[in-house]
Amino acid sequence: QVQLVESGGGLVQAGGSLRLSCAFSGRIFSRYFMGWFRQAPGKEREFITGISWSGGIDYADSVKGRFTISRDNAKNTVYLQMNSLKPEDTAVYYCAANEGGGSTRRSYLYDYWGQGTQVTVSS
Repeated sequence: QVQLVESGGGLVQAGGSLRLSCAFSGRIFSRYFMGWFRQAPGKEREFITGISWSGGIDYADSVKGRFTISRDNAKNTVYLQMNSLKPEDTAVYYCAANEGGGSTRRSYLYDYWGQGTQVTVSS
């Protein structure tokens, strides 16, 4: 069973930065495409970025140029560096794993989810 544990959320002022981490355990990390999603109150969960084992990356337009995803395959960890944060980035951020490794933005195709970490950006 895969376990995903996010950390690094918190409160930050607009224009600031945060770095989220997602620790993966339980299976072979290389078999999974790793994604980050977020969900704001009253809104649907949305894909923001994902990364394959080999480093292929996909970004949603809403975060392109501000957020950077990376993975350390030796540490079984995925990171999300968030810069130039805006109040509209406020949400619960989730890490997710898609077995098979293929890139996808569809949340229902992800097999495992973390518990989420709150990011709040004040204006």
